[in-house]
Amino acid sequence: MTDIRRTVLWVVFTMSLFLLWDSWQRFNGHPSMFAPGQHPAAAVAAAAGSAPAPAASAAAAIAVAQAASDAAPAIPRQSIHVKTDVLDVTLDSQGGTVTRVALPKYEAKPEQGLFEPLLEKIGLKKAPEGPQEPVLLMDPQRGYVAQSGLIDARGVPAVVPMNVEPGERTLKDGSDEVVVKFESAPVNGVKLVKTYTFKRGDYLVGVRHEVVNAGTAAVTPQLYLQLTRDGSVESSHSAIGPRPFVGPAAYTEKSGFNTFKFDDIAKGKAEIEKTGGDGWVAMIQHFFASAWLPDSTAQRAFYVDSQPDGASAQYRVGMTFTLPSLAPGASEAQDDRLFVGPQEESKLAVLAPGLQLVKDYGRFKMISQPLFWLLDHLHRLIGNWGWSIISLVLLLKAAFFWLNASAYRSMAKMKAIAPRIQALNERYKDKPQEKQQEMMRI
Repeated sequence: MTDIRRTVLWVVFTMSLFLLWDSWQRFNGHPSMFAPGQHPAAAVAAAAGSAPAPAASAAAAIAVAQAASDAAPAIPRQSIHVKTDVLDVTLDSQGGTVTRVALPKYEAKPEQGLFEPLLEKIGLKKAPEGPQEPVLLMDPQRGYVAQSGLIDARGVPAVVPMNVEPGERTLKDGSDEVVVKFESAPVNGVKLVKTYTFKRGDYLVGVRHEVVNAGTAAVTPQLYLQLTRDGSVESSHSAIGPRPFVGPAAYTEKSGFNTFKFDDIAKGKAEIEKTGGDGWVAMIQHFFASAWLPDSTAQRAFYVDSQPDGASAQYRVGMTFTLPSLAPGASEAQDDRLFVGPQEESKLAVLAPGLQLVKDYGRFKMISQPLFWLLDHLHRLIGNWGWSIISLVLLLKAAFFWLNASAYRSMAKMKAIAPRIQALNERYKDKPQEKQQEMMRI
């Protein structure tokens, strides 16, 4: 029994050291010991199929949506580059789509082995020099984009050409925000005005959708918000640790937080809450996430599905909203938010209910989450990660001190009676029943 306790304590202590070292590495910009590298995926176009019905391919869906634009005048396609202190974003005037998001504060360092960060720290291995490329969260090469707009009469999300108003695209000193405004020509008498607001130091982007009835008859428009990407997952070169979850997720107050595996989506086995008056959708990967966070409390319909796109497939998760009926000349606006950034648990919790759940602690969540919580609070108190880790180790040793003390006391008692037990074995070696009685008496 003593050996079992000692083994359990050593396992817990060793795991704690691994998790602490891993947290320190991540804080200093190194990849996690469990962090997998990425395999480049084949280039795919931005997906834009329908929420209720699949499209043939992402490119075909865009072409169909353009054909449905009736007499909308030809608008030259543009790429708009927006840069703040924490975001580097590319917007496509085709639908006002977010096609690329880079995070300048985070470096995309090459995959390292298990002990390479330690070897770099003690000088046995030279660390990479020079500036590293920033983490690329959204990437059109993987079909990873954020889309929003109106659903047309056939139930297909429309991706229509949009004009962009001129203005500043880079956050300047003394300025706190950058605003980019798109406006479409009327399609079937309905016009969409989409306004992005990027703020200093913020990974949360404001997205305002204003729908204008420019026709002569009343309309009841539908708005969609969706995230799409291909099914490529990160593969690990590490000998230990499970793969982190990569894929769509959704949250509602009723059903809670749910993730959807690519395989389950492709097989039609992914079950998502159909409707609700709250909730959000997200796309998760290791350390980072994107999410549509509606400010509206209106009823919404959720969907998650896949679309064939050449040799690969596009996976998407989204929501649709039915807006109030609009008389000719009337308009209706809905404010939404798009989060694109790191999984900082304390900050995510205040953005939307349950958003902190996108942070994946893996199979050892029951151990790693409270340990990281305690480490984070120690760091806030001490202000140094190194001393915080040492303090946590000391606290763990103190917490398990009574177990060690009990084990040592038991060992001392067993050692004290060992000679008497040996004598009993010699005296009653042919009388097992009497020997057992004497041992119980001892």
